[in-house]
Amino acid sequence: MFKDRPSSALIIGLVVTGICALVSLSYDVFNGAPVAFFISLALALAPVPVLLAAVLALDRMEPEPRSNLIFAFAWGAGIAVLVAGVINSFNLHYIIDAANLSPDNARSVAATFGAPVVEETMKGLVLLGLLRFRRAELDGPTDGIIYASMVGLGFAMSENVSYYVAALTEQGVKGLAVTVVLRGVLSPFAHPLFTSMIGIAVAYAAQHTGTRRVGYVLVGWVGAMLLHGLWNGMASYGGIGGLAIAYGTLLLVLLALIGVVLKDRRRIVALLQLYLPPYQPTGLVNGADVYMLSALSRRRQARQWARVRGGKAGLRAMSDYQLAATELGLLHDRAARRVVDEHTFHTEQRALLECMSAARAGFPAPQPETAPGAPG
Repeated sequence: MFKDRPSSALIIGLVVTGICALVSLSYDVFNGAPVAFFISLALALAPVPVLLAAVLALDRMEPEPRSNLIFAFAWGAGIAVLVAGVINSFNLHYIIDAANLSPDNARSVAATFGAPVVEETMKGLVLLGLLRFRRAELDGPTDGIIYASMVGLGFAMSENVSYYVAALTEQGVKGLAVTVVLRGVLSPFAHPLFTSMIGIAVAYAAQHTGTRRVGYVLVGWVGAMLLHGLWNGMASYGGIGGLAIAYGTLLLVLLALIGVVLKDRRRIVALLQLYLPPYQPTGLVNGADVYMLSALSRRRQARQWARVRGGKAGLRAMSDYQLAATELGLLHDRAARRVVDEHTFHTEQRALLECMSAARAGFPAPQPETAPGAPG
């Protein structure tokens, strides 16, 4: 069975990110009245469950460990926001002094040319950490998009608190309403979309060896900064037309990322259909299983079938089986790419087969013609 117990490193990391988030939020409390802060905090938190659900809906073929997802979100909401805020403040003061610009002009320059570099670097660091310490979890571009979106949503949530406090204290309720619409309604996925450029690059780097990996990461990093800079620049200098271009660009990027996810899902299905049939002699896989695993709708039908016949234990067993079988196909793909050595392959293969065996014992094994999702 798959367990996702928090490690000591994760617990320490969450404590540190939590402290950073409190420090960042405390600045917002002092920057505005407590009432303004709590109103802003509530408005920033309100869409988060819906946004998280939308991101996690992409993560159904091979769900990522919850601990990794939580840490990515916490990193964005805590460490990334705090450090980026401090550096951006120093940059703003430097631009005002060095270029002798007004505060408003200096903010536009800093937002267009400085903030994208600082913020995308801080968000991207957690993705580099995944590449270094959790490389096996990055099985394709979908995983990179998921993790990038989690850190981006965390960052945007904390950043929105600051923007809402400033709008309410400086412009009143009307200014707050406009800011909430622009940031919370019309562009809630802006930061996730920017950082997804790094996420995809890191995922590709995880699937390759050699110096090419550095090139992938650099291209993704530059792409994220350029997209972020374009968005901020159009918002600062473009007027209504610039905002229209910025929103149109984000929409195109969103559609492109959805296309990447759908293509990656087809790739995973092809891997399952290629690598799982040879395991039929073990009795752990049959034709109906491969057919069931090849579509999200049939996977869902199989889980419902297992729950009806085995309750929560049956549902858990079917979920474990689906995840282990998918991971087995992806393990073969990593071995084919020579990303894992032979010893690691056999060790993980044995663990996954043991998990599949234990999971199958938790629900009835129907004949292929009556299996959930079997062609008929």
